[in-house]
Amino acid sequence: MLVLLLVVFAAASAAANATQARVPAKWKNCTAVNKRYRHGVGRNHAHDHTSGVPVTNFKHSTRLYKIAMHYNKGLDRDRDGIACEKP
Repeated sequence: MLVLLLVVFAAASAAANATQARVPAKWKNCTAVNKRYRHGVGRNHAHDHTSGVPVTNFKHSTRLYKIAMHYNKGLDRDRDGIACEKP
């Protein structure tokens, strides 16, 4: 029973590591995205959801946004069509 538990744990750990390895470095987190695209990446006609001054100077590219979301849906937490927006 213990051996089976260890095998299952090892397989789950390997799957988690494989998933992390598939995400290219430039889409791993917002710090990495903002190094390449200073104010984030968004769909062509996206609008920032904020109560303050909206970000408008992000990289407008639906193609890049879709690629980013394919690899890491957490980059657009407020689901406004802009990943990693920064003023």
